[in-house]
Amino acid sequence: MAWTVPLTAVANAALTYPQWNASVRDNLLETAPAKASSAGSIFAADGTNSIAQRTVSSDTVDSSEATTSTSYTDLATAGPVVSTITTGPLALLMYAAHMSNGGTSTCFVGWEISGATSTSASDTTAISLQGAASNQDIRMSNVRRLTGLTPGAQTVTLKYRVTSNTGTYKNRHIIVMGL
Repeated sequence: MAWTVPLTAVANAALTYPQWNASVRDNLLETAPAKASSAGSIFAADGTNSIAQRTVSSDTVDSSEATTSTSYTDLATAGPVVSTITTGPLALLMYAAHMSNGGTSTCFVGWEISGATSTSASDTTAISLQGAASNQDIRMSNVRRLTGLTPGAQTVTLKYRVTSNTGTYKNRHIIVMGL
């Protein structure tokens, strides 16, 4: 329902209940507090004079797992993954992982989207760590504003690859905020 045009108050004129409902009650039902149906949600504009409730969703995989794949892949425990989060054309993505590589090659953590939007993991948007002989274990993170999404249900999954050798990943986190 769209906002209704408010009534003009006139001295000593009584409002009928249909006037009150159309002018006051129905407009109050269009506010964010009236539309809220779950704790922790946010609201985003989804059109002119219109808002939509959106959620923030997260996932974590703590186990240490490795890959030698030179193309983006899942680890033994896939993800972390945020399944079926509703977005408009925008979302906010935050992701992080501890990474190490026994050689001098590079470890990458990228992300893919499936559902209403389809995007493959890419080095241009991934976090990366150039390895060293000391087999360093460093936590890397990134925050990205995703644009050009097809509004609807999305699934966002972290993916992994190396340029060579073995990349090890642990304490992997993802947070997605639908906008």
